[in-house]
Amino acid sequence: MALWFQFPGSAVARLVAILVWCIPWVWALRASFARRRRWHSLAVFAAGFVLLLGWWATIQPRQDRQWADDVAQPLHARIEGDRLLLDNVRDFHWRTQDDYDIRWERREYDLSQVRSVDLILSYWMGPAIAHTLVSFGFADGRQLVFSLEIRKERGESFSALGGFFRRFEAVLVAADERDIVQVRTSVRGEDVYLYRLHGLDQDEMRELLRYYVGQAQALERAPAFYNTLTSNCTTIVYELMHRIVPTLPLDYRLLLSGYLAEYAADVGGLTPGVAYARLQERGRITLRAREAGDTPDFSRRIREGVPGIPEGEVP
Repeated sequence: MALWFQFPGSAVARLVAILVWCIPWVWALRASFARRRRWHSLAVFAAGFVLLLGWWATIQPRQDRQWADDVAQPLHARIEGDRLLLDNVRDFHWRTQDDYDIRWERREYDLSQVRSVDLILSYWMGPAIAHTLVSFGFADGRQLVFSLEIRKERGESFSALGGFFRRFEAVLVAADERDIVQVRTSVRGEDVYLYRLHGLDQDEMRELLRYYVGQAQALERAPAFYNTLTSNCTTIVYELMHRIVPTLPLDYRLLLSGYLAEYAADVGGLTPGVAYARLQERGRITLRAREAGDTPDFSRRIREGVPGIPEGEVP
């Protein structure tokens, strides 16, 4: 699999490389079961495997590829007192997957004015797999969404298997909520749910924001690979929540990200006193987001009826 996703050249070249690797090492493993020269065969296999690992270690993440437009600009983030300063906040206007207006903005937020944190799950491959986003709400009604994503090259598409084999760099996207939700509901045809996170005080909300700023600064200093299992959109959410609530238990639903909201409900992280089925039903914002379109009150409209969110909270 490493050779398939990383060996340079065409599919034919990759298949040849895999055959060149497999044939002698299958022979070595087969010969190792014989009484004679068993250790010689194992030594041949071990030497080949060391060579493969040496080549694997040379594969390093980069920042200088021909990136797709929606991940072309890295997020620059810093905090000065209570001021959160962000360069390259994405605010695209999407018509289709290939037809959009590119807009990257410089924005400033007051950390003392953060009022809410919402969990957004976007389902793109069945009920067990979802992309995880976190949206911060401020007293002036603005929403700022963070999303850890693969940094696609032009013409490249996501592969869950490739994510295990250093196929993609990671990028932290900060975006306007209308942009990042609408591209998923109205352009990619994904099914999106929104849940209000419960039990966080303002200091904890600010700490979450600072964590995202730290992640952005780390990726700016040194690129990193996106990993389907250990470094993805869901594990970063668990890691930042675990810093605030160290007793959070590990759970299989952290890997099957489509069930992350159910996990959050079980550990008391969603609106109390409301059955999970009801939270899920009222949290489905797909149709509301499509109907809201590019209206200025997009964030308010998609939250209508979501449990735990006071009516009219967002101007």
